[in-house]
Amino acid sequence: MLKGKKVAIFGERDDIAGQAIRNCVEAAGAEVVYETTSCFV
Repeated sequence: MLKGKKVAIFGERDDIAGQAIRNCVEAAGAEVVYETTSCFV
């Protein structure tokens, strides 16, 4: 479904971390071009 797509990931410190999202989208075939985990208040 995401094969060949490029994605930017914005994770949230108190919810879903960027690394967890990264693992999912890479497993789905996407290329991660940016990934961060921040605290959004």
